[in-house]
Amino acid sequence: MHGRMMFQPLLISSLLEHAATYHKDTPIISKNTNGTMFETNWGNVSNNAKRGAKVLADLKLSHGDCVATLAWNNHRHLETWYSISGSGLICHTINPRLFPEQLIFIINDAKDKAIFFDKTFLPLITGIKAHIPLVESFICLDAYDADVAKALPEVKFYDELIAAQTAEYEWPEFDEMTASSLCYTSGTTGNPKGALYSHRSTILHTLVATLPDSLNLSAREIILPVVPMFHVHAWGTPYASAMVGCTMILPGPGLDGDSLVKLIDDYQVTIALGVPTIWQALLASAKKLNSSLTSLKRNVIGGSACPPSMMNTFKDVYDCETIHAWGMTEMSPLGTANQLKAKHKKLSAEQISELRLSQGRPPFGVSIRLVDEENGTNTLPHDGETIGNLQVKGHWVVERYFGKSESSLTSDGWFDTGDIASMDEDGYLHISDRAKDLIKSGGEWISSVELENIAMGHPEIAMAAAIAADHPKWDERPVIIAVKAPESQITENQLIQYYSDKIAKWQTPDKVIFVDAIPLSGTGKMLKRKLREEFGSVLLEENV
Repeated sequence: MHGRMMFQPLLISSLLEHAATYHKDTPIISKNTNGTMFETNWGNVSNNAKRGAKVLADLKLSHGDCVATLAWNNHRHLETWYSISGSGLICHTINPRLFPEQLIFIINDAKDKAIFFDKTFLPLITGIKAHIPLVESFICLDAYDADVAKALPEVKFYDELIAAQTAEYEWPEFDEMTASSLCYTSGTTGNPKGALYSHRSTILHTLVATLPDSLNLSAREIILPVVPMFHVHAWGTPYASAMVGCTMILPGPGLDGDSLVKLIDDYQVTIALGVPTIWQALLASAKKLNSSLTSLKRNVIGGSACPPSMMNTFKDVYDCETIHAWGMTEMSPLGTANQLKAKHKKLSAEQISELRLSQGRPPFGVSIRLVDEENGTNTLPHDGETIGNLQVKGHWVVERYFGKSESSLTSDGWFDTGDIASMDEDGYLHISDRAKDLIKSGGEWISSVELENIAMGHPEIAMAAAIAADHPKWDERPVIIAVKAPESQITENQLIQYYSDKIAKWQTPDKVIFVDAIPLSGTGKMLKRKLREEFGSVLLEENV
Protein backbone atom coordinates (compact mmCIF):
# COMPACT_ATOMS: atom_id res chain seq x y z
CA MET A 1 0.00 0.00 0.00
CA HIS A 2 1.24 3.47 -0.94
CA GLY A 3 0.76 6.61 1.08
CA ARG A 4 -2.09 8.93 0.15
CA MET A 5 0.01 11.98 -0.62
CA MET A 6 0.41 14.07 -3.73
CA PHE A 7 3.29 13.26 -6.04
CA GLN A 8 5.21 15.92 -7.91
CA PRO A 9 8.44 15.10 -9.73
CA LEU A 10 11.55 16.77 -8.31
CA LEU A 11 12.50 19.06 -11.21
CA ILE A 12 14.95 21.95 -11.46
CA SER A 13 12.28 24.15 -13.05
CA SER A 14 10.33 23.98 -9.77
CA LEU A 15 13.16 25.84 -8.02
CA LEU A 16 12.83 28.76 -10.41
CA GLU A 17 9.03 28.74 -10.21
CA HIS A 18 9.33 28.93 -6.44
CA ALA A 19 11.85 31.77 -6.65
CA ALA A 20 9.68 33.72 -9.10
CA THR A 21 6.61 33.31 -6.88
CA TYR A 22 7.98 33.92 -3.40
CA HIS A 23 11.06 36.12 -3.77
CA LYS A 24 10.85 37.54 -7.26
CA ASP A 25 12.15 40.98 -6.20
CA THR A 26 15.28 39.60 -4.47
CA PRO A 27 18.28 41.14 -6.25
CA ILE A 28 20.81 39.30 -8.39
CA ILE A 29 23.78 41.53 -9.11
CA SER A 30 26.11 40.50 -11.88
CA LYS A 31 29.46 41.73 -13.18
CA ASN A 32 29.63 41.74 -16.96
CA THR A 33 32.67 40.73 -19.00
CA ASN A 34 33.35 44.44 -19.71
CA GLY A 35 33.48 45.23 -15.97
CA THR A 36 30.10 46.96 -15.70
CA MET A 37 27.54 45.88 -13.12
CA PHE A 38 24.01 44.70 -13.93
CA GLU A 39 21.16 44.28 -11.44
CA THR A 40 18.25 41.94 -12.03
CA ASN A 41 16.09 39.76 -9.74
CA TRP A 42 14.66 36.27 -9.51
CA GLY A 43 11.48 37.33 -11.30
CA ASN A 44 13.42 38.57 -14.32
CA VAL A 45 15.72 35.53 -14.28
CA SER A 46 12.63 33.32 -14.38
CA ASN A 47 11.11 35.23 -17.30
CA ASN A 48 14.34 35.18 -19.30
CA ALA A 49 14.84 31.48 -18.58
CA LYS A 50 11.40 30.84 -20.09
CA ARG A 51 12.30 32.96 -23.11
CA GLY A 52 15.54 30.96 -23.34
CA ALA A 53 13.61 27.69 -23.30
CA LYS A 54 11.64 28.92 -26.33
CA VAL A 55 14.91 29.88 -28.04
CA LEU A 56 16.18 26.34 -27.47
CA ALA A 57 12.96 24.93 -28.95
CA ASP A 58 13.54 27.04 -32.06
CA LEU A 59 16.99 25.45 -32.40
CA LYS A 60 15.19 22.10 -32.98
CA LEU A 61 16.91 20.40 -30.08
CA SER A 62 15.53 17.09 -28.83
CA HIS A 63 14.79 16.02 -25.25
CA GLY A 64 18.04 14.81 -23.68
CA ASP A 65 20.39 16.67 -26.04
CA CYS A 66 23.44 18.27 -24.44
CA VAL A 67 23.84 22.04 -24.59
CA ALA A 68 27.18 23.44 -23.45
CA THR A 69 27.95 26.66 -21.59
CA LEU A 70 31.36 28.32 -21.61
CA ALA A 71 30.85 31.29 -19.34
CA TRP A 72 31.66 33.11 -16.11
CA ASN A 73 29.36 33.55 -13.10
CA ASN A 74 26.90 36.11 -14.46
CA HIS A 75 23.16 36.63 -14.87
CA ARG A 76 22.96 35.43 -18.47
CA HIS A 77 24.74 32.19 -17.55
CA LEU A 78 22.34 31.73 -14.63
CA GLU A 79 19.31 32.16 -16.89
CA THR A 80 20.75 29.70 -19.39
CA TRP A 81 21.30 27.06 -16.71
CA TYR A 82 17.62 27.02 -15.90
CA SER A 83 16.36 27.26 -19.49
CA ILE A 84 18.49 24.27 -20.59
CA SER A 85 17.76 21.87 -17.71
CA GLY A 86 14.20 23.09 -17.18
CA SER A 87 13.22 22.33 -20.77
CA GLY A 88 14.46 18.73 -20.58
CA LEU A 89 17.90 19.25 -22.09
CA ILE A 90 21.24 18.58 -20.40
CA CYS A 91 23.30 21.58 -19.29
CA HIS A 92 26.97 20.78 -19.91
CA THR A 93 29.15 23.30 -18.07
CA ILE A 94 32.64 23.53 -19.58
CA ASN A 95 35.82 24.56 -17.79
CA PRO A 96 37.54 27.00 -20.19
CA ARG A 97 40.92 26.37 -18.59
CA LEU A 98 41.17 22.83 -19.87
CA PHE A 99 43.67 22.21 -22.63
CA PRO A 100 42.21 22.65 -26.15
CA GLU A 101 42.55 18.90 -26.72
CA GLN A 102 40.51 18.25 -23.58
CA LEU A 103 37.87 20.80 -24.61
CA ILE A 104 37.52 19.09 -27.97
CA PHE A 105 37.31 15.70 -26.28
CA ILE A 106 34.53 16.60 -23.82
CA ILE A 107 32.44 18.54 -26.36
CA ASN A 108 32.56 15.60 -28.76
CA ASP A 109 32.12 13.07 -25.95
CA ALA A 110 28.99 14.87 -24.72
CA LYS A 111 27.75 15.30 -28.31
CA ASP A 112 26.92 18.94 -27.59
CA LYS A 113 24.46 20.39 -30.09
CA ALA A 114 24.87 24.04 -29.10
CA ILE A 115 27.31 26.20 -27.13
CA PHE A 116 26.46 29.34 -25.17
CA PHE A 117 29.64 31.34 -24.55
CA ASP A 118 30.89 34.61 -23.07
CA LYS A 119 32.73 36.68 -25.67
CA THR A 120 35.84 36.40 -23.46
CA PHE A 121 36.09 32.87 -24.80
CA LEU A 122 35.67 33.69 -28.49
CA PRO A 123 39.33 32.78 -29.25
CA LEU A 124 38.74 29.35 -27.67
CA ILE A 125 35.62 28.79 -29.75
CA THR A 126 37.23 29.81 -33.05
CA GLY A 127 40.32 27.77 -32.22
CA ILE A 128 38.45 24.48 -31.71
CA LYS A 129 35.42 25.00 -33.98
CA ALA A 130 36.79 22.88 -36.82
CA HIS A 131 37.19 19.94 -34.44
CA ILE A 132 33.67 19.90 -32.93
CA PRO A 133 31.47 19.01 -35.94
CA LEU A 134 28.38 18.03 -33.90
CA VAL A 135 27.86 21.57 -32.59
CA GLU A 136 25.14 23.17 -34.71
CA SER A 137 24.62 26.52 -32.94
CA PHE A 138 26.90 29.08 -31.29
CA ILE A 139 25.22 31.68 -29.05
CA CYS A 140 27.21 34.58 -27.59
CA LEU A 141 25.94 35.52 -24.13
CA ASP A 142 25.79 39.25 -24.86
CA ALA A 143 24.32 41.94 -27.07
CA TYR A 144 25.27 42.13 -30.75
CA ASP A 145 29.00 42.61 -31.20
CA ALA A 146 30.43 43.29 -34.67
CA ASP A 147 33.84 41.84 -33.82
CA VAL A 148 32.31 38.58 -32.60
CA ALA A 149 30.11 38.38 -35.70
CA LYS A 150 33.11 38.91 -37.96
CA ALA A 151 35.17 36.21 -36.26
CA LEU A 152 32.27 33.74 -36.11
CA PRO A 153 29.79 34.54 -38.92
CA GLU A 154 27.18 31.94 -37.87
CA VAL A 155 26.99 33.25 -34.30
CA LYS A 156 23.69 34.24 -32.68
CA PHE A 157 23.45 36.76 -29.84
CA TYR A 158 21.66 35.94 -26.62
CA ASP A 159 20.13 39.35 -25.99
CA GLU A 160 18.60 39.46 -29.47
CA LEU A 161 17.23 35.92 -29.22
CA ILE A 162 15.70 36.58 -25.80
CA ALA A 163 14.15 39.90 -26.85
CA ALA A 164 12.29 38.18 -29.70
CA GLN A 165 10.46 35.83 -27.29
CA THR A 166 7.68 36.25 -24.74
CA ALA A 167 7.80 34.80 -21.24
CA GLU A 168 4.60 32.80 -21.81
CA TYR A 169 5.90 29.29 -21.29
CA GLU A 170 4.94 26.25 -19.25
CA TRP A 171 7.82 24.16 -18.02
CA PRO A 172 7.42 20.54 -19.16
CA GLU A 173 6.96 17.70 -16.70
CA PHE A 174 9.02 14.53 -17.03
CA ASP A 175 10.57 11.79 -14.94
CA GLU A 176 12.65 13.18 -12.07
CA MET A 177 15.40 10.67 -12.91
CA THR A 178 15.93 12.49 -16.22
CA ALA A 179 19.48 13.77 -16.73
CA SER A 180 19.75 17.49 -15.93
CA SER A 181 23.38 18.49 -16.15
CA LEU A 182 26.83 17.24 -17.00
CA CYS A 183 30.13 18.21 -15.45
CA TYR A 184 33.50 16.70 -16.36
CA THR A 185 36.37 16.10 -13.97
CA SER A 186 39.56 18.07 -14.43
CA GLY A 187 41.29 15.21 -16.22
CA THR A 188 44.51 15.30 -14.19
CA THR A 189 45.12 11.70 -15.24
CA GLY A 190 44.00 10.93 -18.78
CA ASN A 191 40.87 12.34 -20.40
CA PRO A 192 38.24 14.06 -18.25
CA LYS A 193 35.28 11.94 -17.13
CA GLY A 194 31.69 13.14 -17.10
CA ALA A 195 29.41 13.09 -14.06
CA LEU A 196 25.80 13.10 -15.23
CA TYR A 197 23.39 14.48 -12.62
CA SER A 198 19.63 13.95 -12.56
CA HIS A 199 16.85 16.35 -11.62
CA ARG A 200 16.13 14.21 -8.56
CA SER A 201 19.75 14.11 -7.37
CA THR A 202 20.08 17.88 -7.91
CA ILE A 203 16.96 18.76 -5.91
CA LEU A 204 17.91 16.44 -3.03
CA HIS A 205 21.43 17.89 -3.04
CA THR A 206 19.98 21.41 -3.01
CA LEU A 207 17.66 20.68 -0.09
CA VAL A 208 20.52 19.34 2.00
CA ALA A 209 23.01 22.07 0.99
CA THR A 210 20.80 24.76 2.51
CA LEU A 211 20.50 23.06 5.93
CA PRO A 212 22.05 24.67 9.03
CA ASP A 213 24.53 21.80 9.37
CA SER A 214 25.55 22.21 5.72
CA LEU A 215 25.96 25.68 4.18
CA ASN A 216 23.21 27.23 6.36
CA LEU A 217 21.60 29.39 3.66
CA SER A 218 18.47 31.53 3.94
CA ALA A 219 16.68 34.51 2.42
CA ARG A 220 18.69 36.75 4.76
CA GLU A 221 21.99 35.92 3.08
CA ILE A 222 23.87 37.86 0.43
CA ILE A 223 25.98 35.18 -1.22
CA LEU A 224 29.08 35.48 -3.40
CA PRO A 225 29.87 32.21 -5.22
CA VAL A 226 33.46 32.71 -6.30
CA VAL A 227 33.64 29.08 -7.31
CA PRO A 228 33.06 29.16 -11.07
CA MET A 229 29.71 27.90 -12.35
CA PHE A 230 31.59 25.76 -14.86
CA HIS A 231 33.00 23.68 -12.01
CA VAL A 232 30.70 21.30 -10.18
CA HIS A 233 27.90 23.75 -10.59
CA ALA A 234 29.49 26.23 -8.17
CA TRP A 235 28.70 23.90 -5.26
CA GLY A 236 25.03 24.05 -6.21
CA THR A 237 24.63 27.63 -4.97
CA PRO A 238 22.56 28.86 -7.96
CA TYR A 239 20.01 26.15 -7.12
CA ALA A 240 20.19 26.65 -3.36
CA SER A 241 19.84 30.42 -3.74
CA ALA A 242 16.68 29.99 -5.79
CA MET A 243 15.26 27.59 -3.20
CA VAL A 244 15.73 29.86 -0.17
CA GLY A 245 15.84 33.31 -1.80
CA CYS A 246 19.45 34.44 -1.31
CA THR A 247 20.61 37.66 -2.90
CA MET A 248 23.32 36.59 -5.33
CA ILE A 249 26.44 38.56 -6.25
CA LEU A 250 27.91 37.06 -9.41
CA PRO A 251 31.55 38.17 -9.89
CA GLY A 252 31.95 37.48 -13.62
CA PRO A 253 35.60 37.21 -14.68
CA GLY A 254 36.83 39.47 -11.83
CA LEU A 255 38.27 36.87 -9.46
CA ASP A 256 41.30 38.87 -8.37
CA GLY A 257 41.57 39.91 -4.74
CA ASP A 258 40.92 43.62 -5.29
CA SER A 259 37.73 42.97 -7.28
CA LEU A 260 36.39 40.53 -4.71
CA VAL A 261 37.06 42.88 -1.78
CA LYS A 262 35.19 45.64 -3.59
CA LEU A 263 32.21 43.37 -4.31
CA ILE A 264 32.05 42.23 -0.68
CA ASP A 265 32.19 45.78 0.66
CA ASP A 266 29.96 47.41 -1.96
CA TYR A 267 27.18 44.83 -1.75
CA GLN A 268 27.58 43.77 1.90
CA VAL A 269 28.19 40.11 1.14
CA THR A 270 27.53 37.88 4.17
CA ILE A 271 28.80 34.53 2.88
CA ALA A 272 31.33 33.69 0.17
CA LEU A 273 32.45 30.37 -1.29
CA GLY A 274 35.85 29.68 -2.82
CA VAL A 275 39.15 27.80 -2.68
CA PRO A 276 42.23 28.65 -0.57
CA THR A 277 44.18 30.24 -3.42
CA ILE A 278 41.31 32.68 -4.02
CA TRP A 279 41.05 33.59 -0.33
CA GLN A 280 44.78 34.08 -0.10
CA ALA A 281 44.56 36.79 -2.76
CA LEU A 282 41.48 38.26 -1.05
CA LEU A 283 43.23 38.55 2.32
CA ALA A 284 46.24 40.24 0.73
CA SER A 285 43.96 42.75 -1.01
CA ALA A 286 41.89 43.41 2.10
CA LYS A 287 45.08 44.29 3.98
CA LYS A 288 46.35 46.46 1.11
CA LEU A 289 43.01 48.28 0.71
CA ASN A 290 42.51 48.61 4.47
CA SER A 291 39.17 46.84 4.28
CA SER A 292 37.72 45.23 7.40
CA LEU A 293 35.30 43.04 5.39
CA THR A 294 32.71 44.00 7.98
CA SER A 295 29.70 42.30 6.34
CA LEU A 296 31.41 38.93 5.73
CA LYS A 297 30.35 36.52 8.47
CA ARG A 298 31.19 33.16 6.88
CA ASN A 299 33.40 31.89 4.12
CA VAL A 300 33.15 28.34 2.83
CA ILE A 301 36.38 26.69 1.72
CA GLY A 302 36.62 23.55 -0.37
CA GLY A 303 38.74 22.17 -3.18
CA SER A 304 41.75 21.73 -0.90
CA ALA A 305 42.53 22.05 2.78
CA CYS A 306 42.52 25.50 4.33
CA PRO A 307 45.87 26.36 5.98
CA PRO A 308 45.38 27.01 9.73
CA SER A 309 47.08 30.39 9.37
CA MET A 310 44.44 31.49 6.83
CA MET A 311 41.59 30.28 9.03
CA ASN A 312 43.05 32.15 12.00
CA THR A 313 43.41 35.35 9.99
CA PHE A 314 39.77 35.26 8.93
CA LYS A 315 38.66 34.69 12.53
CA ASP A 316 41.04 36.93 14.45
CA VAL A 317 41.37 39.84 12.04
CA TYR A 318 38.02 39.88 10.23
CA ASP A 319 35.68 38.09 12.68
CA CYS A 320 34.69 35.73 9.87
CA GLU A 321 34.01 32.04 10.51
CA THR A 322 35.60 29.61 8.08
CA ILE A 323 33.48 26.59 7.17
CA HIS A 324 35.52 23.72 5.80
CA ALA A 325 33.64 21.63 3.26
CA TRP A 326 34.62 18.64 1.18
CA GLY A 327 33.20 17.08 -1.93
CA MET A 328 33.98 16.31 -5.54
CA THR A 329 32.54 16.42 -9.04
CA GLU A 330 31.27 12.87 -8.60
CA MET A 331 29.26 14.00 -5.55
CA SER A 332 27.41 17.01 -7.01
CA PRO A 333 29.65 18.06 -4.97
CA LEU A 334 28.65 18.21 -1.28
CA GLY A 335 30.12 15.44 0.89
CA THR A 336 30.78 17.05 4.28
CA ALA A 337 30.58 20.45 5.96
CA ASN A 338 32.15 21.57 9.22
CA GLN A 339 29.39 22.83 11.47
CA LEU A 340 29.66 22.33 15.21
CA LYS A 341 27.38 20.20 17.40
CA ALA A 342 25.79 21.31 20.67
CA LYS A 343 28.29 19.35 22.74
CA HIS A 344 31.16 21.32 21.19
CA LYS A 345 30.05 24.45 23.09
CA LYS A 346 31.89 22.98 26.09
CA LEU A 347 35.20 22.92 24.23
CA SER A 348 37.92 25.52 24.68
CA ALA A 349 38.68 28.03 21.93
CA GLU A 350 41.82 26.05 21.07
CA GLN A 351 39.86 22.79 20.82
CA ILE A 352 37.23 24.40 18.59
CA SER A 353 39.95 25.80 16.33
CA GLU A 354 41.43 22.31 16.04
CA LEU A 355 38.03 20.82 15.20
CA ARG A 356 37.42 23.53 12.59
CA LEU A 357 40.45 22.28 10.66
CA SER A 358 38.60 19.08 9.77
CA GLN A 359 36.42 18.86 6.65
CA GLY A 360 33.34 18.29 8.82
CA ARG A 361 30.73 15.54 8.82
CA PRO A 362 28.30 14.26 6.19
CA PRO A 363 24.69 15.48 6.06
CA PHE A 364 21.78 13.10 5.63
CA GLY A 365 21.97 11.66 2.12
CA VAL A 366 25.69 10.89 2.18
CA SER A 367 27.43 7.97 3.92
CA ILE A 368 31.21 7.75 4.28
CA ARG A 369 33.61 5.00 5.35
CA LEU A 370 37.30 4.17 5.47
CA VAL A 371 38.81 1.00 3.99
CA ASP A 372 42.31 -0.43 4.07
CA GLU A 373 43.04 -0.32 0.34
CA GLU A 374 41.89 1.46 -2.80
CA ASN A 375 38.53 0.06 -3.98
CA GLY A 376 38.60 -2.33 -1.04
CA THR A 377 35.75 -3.42 1.22
CA ASN A 378 37.52 -4.08 4.54
CA THR A 379 36.39 -1.22 6.78
CA LEU A 380 38.52 0.63 9.32
CA PRO A 381 37.51 2.17 12.66
CA HIS A 382 36.26 5.76 12.99
CA ASP A 383 38.52 6.64 15.90
CA GLY A 384 39.99 9.92 14.66
CA GLU A 385 43.42 8.33 14.22
CA THR A 386 43.25 5.41 11.78
CA ILE A 387 43.95 6.52 8.22
CA GLY A 388 42.42 4.79 5.22
CA ASN A 389 40.95 5.14 1.75
CA LEU A 390 37.81 7.25 1.78
CA GLN A 391 34.65 5.89 0.13
CA VAL A 392 31.14 7.37 -0.20
CA LYS A 393 27.62 6.45 -1.20
CA GLY A 394 24.43 8.46 -1.41
CA HIS A 395 21.59 10.03 -3.38
CA TRP A 396 23.82 12.42 -5.34
CA VAL A 397 26.91 10.23 -5.79
CA VAL A 398 27.86 8.99 -9.27
CA GLU A 399 27.21 5.32 -10.06
CA ARG A 400 29.04 5.29 -13.40
CA TYR A 401 30.59 7.93 -15.60
CA PHE A 402 28.82 9.43 -18.59
CA GLY A 403 29.02 7.23 -21.65
CA LYS A 404 30.52 4.31 -19.71
CA SER A 405 28.81 0.96 -19.28
CA GLU A 406 30.94 -0.30 -16.41
CA SER A 407 30.09 0.62 -12.80
CA SER A 408 32.45 2.95 -10.93
CA LEU A 409 31.60 1.38 -7.59
CA THR A 410 33.28 -1.22 -5.39
CA SER A 411 31.94 -4.75 -5.26
CA ASP A 412 29.65 -3.75 -2.38
CA GLY A 413 28.38 -0.50 -3.90
CA TRP A 414 30.62 2.32 -2.65
CA PHE A 415 32.50 4.98 -4.66
CA ASP A 416 36.22 5.26 -3.94
CA THR A 417 37.16 8.95 -3.81
CA GLY A 418 40.93 8.64 -4.15
CA ASP A 419 41.35 10.55 -0.88
CA ILE A 420 43.19 9.38 2.22
CA ALA A 421 41.52 10.37 5.48
CA SER A 422 40.71 9.67 9.12
CA MET A 423 37.32 10.07 10.77
CA ASP A 424 36.16 10.38 14.38
CA GLU A 425 33.11 8.68 15.91
CA ASP A 426 30.89 11.70 15.08
CA GLY A 427 31.85 11.48 11.41
CA TYR A 428 34.17 14.50 11.36
CA LEU A 429 36.48 13.90 8.44
CA HIS A 430 40.13 14.86 8.23
CA ILE A 431 41.53 14.57 4.70
CA SER A 432 45.21 13.70 4.87
CA ASP A 433 45.90 13.84 1.16
CA ARG A 434 44.97 12.68 -2.27
CA ALA A 435 46.25 9.14 -2.69
CA LYS A 436 48.32 10.25 -5.67
CA ASP A 437 49.87 13.15 -3.70
CA LEU A 438 51.08 11.16 -0.69
CA ILE A 439 54.85 11.00 -0.36
CA LYS A 440 56.24 7.53 0.43
CA SER A 441 59.71 7.84 1.88
CA GLY A 442 61.53 4.71 3.02
CA GLY A 443 58.23 2.88 3.38
CA GLU A 444 56.67 5.65 5.51
CA TRP A 445 53.89 7.98 4.34
CA ILE A 446 54.23 11.77 4.52
CA SER A 447 51.24 14.08 4.01
CA SER A 448 51.84 16.80 1.43
CA VAL A 449 48.92 18.77 2.92
CA GLU A 450 50.59 18.96 6.35
CA LEU A 451 53.86 20.15 4.82
CA GLU A 452 52.03 22.82 2.80
CA ASN A 453 50.09 24.06 5.82
CA ILE A 454 53.31 24.50 7.81
CA ALA A 455 54.95 26.44 4.97
CA MET A 456 51.86 28.63 4.56
CA GLY A 457 52.08 29.47 8.26
CA HIS A 458 55.34 31.33 7.64
CA PRO A 459 54.62 35.05 7.20
CA GLU A 460 57.03 35.32 4.26
CA ILE A 461 55.45 32.53 2.18
CA ALA A 462 52.55 33.40 -0.12
CA MET A 463 51.90 29.91 -1.52
CA ALA A 464 53.45 26.48 -1.19
CA ALA A 465 53.10 23.04 -2.74
CA ALA A 466 54.71 19.85 -1.47
CA ILE A 467 55.59 17.17 -3.98
CA ALA A 468 57.30 13.79 -3.98
CA ALA A 469 60.68 13.90 -5.67
CA ASP A 470 62.51 10.72 -6.66
CA HIS A 471 65.39 9.81 -4.34
CA PRO A 472 68.19 7.24 -4.90
CA LYS A 473 67.98 5.84 -1.35
CA TRP A 474 64.49 6.57 0.05
CA ASP A 475 62.44 6.20 -3.18
CA GLU A 476 60.74 9.57 -2.57
CA ARG A 477 61.47 12.61 -0.47
CA PRO A 478 59.41 15.80 0.01
CA VAL A 479 60.31 18.96 -1.87
CA ILE A 480 58.60 22.31 -1.29
CA ILE A 481 57.78 24.57 -4.24
CA ALA A 482 57.13 28.02 -2.76
CA VAL A 483 56.18 31.55 -3.76
CA LYS A 484 57.64 34.27 -1.55
CA ALA A 485 55.48 37.02 -0.12
CA PRO A 486 56.18 40.51 -1.52
CA GLU A 487 59.49 41.97 -0.24
CA SER A 488 60.43 38.63 1.36
CA GLN A 489 64.11 37.72 1.64
CA ILE A 490 63.59 34.26 3.12
CA THR A 491 66.14 31.62 2.14
CA GLU A 492 65.82 27.89 1.52
CA ASN A 493 67.64 27.04 4.76
CA GLN A 494 65.43 29.39 6.78
CA LEU A 495 62.24 27.76 5.54
CA ILE A 496 63.59 24.24 6.14
CA GLN A 497 64.60 25.31 9.66
CA TYR A 498 61.03 26.56 10.20
CA TYR A 499 59.89 22.92 10.14
CA SER A 500 62.28 21.83 12.92
CA ASP A 501 59.88 22.12 15.87
CA LYS A 502 56.68 21.38 13.95
CA ILE A 503 57.20 17.96 12.41
CA ALA A 504 59.34 14.85 12.76
CA LYS A 505 62.84 15.22 11.38
CA TRP A 506 62.37 12.45 8.80
CA GLN A 507 59.31 14.29 7.44
CA THR A 508 61.17 17.57 6.95
CA PRO A 509 61.50 18.58 3.28
CA ASP A 510 64.85 17.91 1.64
CA LYS A 511 64.72 20.96 -0.55
CA VAL A 512 62.87 24.23 -1.16
CA ILE A 513 62.54 25.68 -4.64
CA PHE A 514 61.31 29.26 -4.95
CA VAL A 515 59.25 30.13 -8.03
CA ASP A 516 57.37 33.17 -9.25
CA ALA A 517 54.06 31.33 -9.51
CA ILE A 518 52.55 27.89 -8.95
CA PRO A 519 50.37 26.61 -11.81
CA LEU A 520 46.67 26.45 -10.93
CA SER A 521 43.70 24.63 -12.40
CA GLY A 522 40.58 26.42 -13.56
CA THR A 523 39.16 26.06 -10.06
CA GLY A 524 42.20 27.39 -8.23
CA LYS A 525 43.74 24.05 -7.24
CA MET A 526 47.51 23.66 -7.46
CA LEU A 527 48.54 21.49 -10.42
CA LYS A 528 50.96 19.21 -8.61
CA ARG A 529 51.21 16.95 -11.63
CA LYS A 530 52.93 19.76 -13.53
CA LEU A 531 55.21 20.45 -10.58
CA ARG A 532 56.18 16.77 -10.36
CA GLU A 533 56.94 16.75 -14.08
CA GLU A 534 59.22 19.79 -13.70
CA PHE A 535 60.85 19.14 -10.34
CA GLY A 536 60.35 15.43 -9.64
CA SER A 537 63.95 14.56 -10.55
CA VAL A 538 65.67 17.45 -8.80
CA LEU A 539 67.10 15.27 -5.99
CA LEU A 540 68.42 12.71 -8.45
CA GLU A 541 70.16 15.46 -10.37
CA GLU A 542 71.81 16.67 -7.18
CA ASN A 543 73.13 13.17 -6.44
CA VAL A 544 74.61 12.55 -9.88
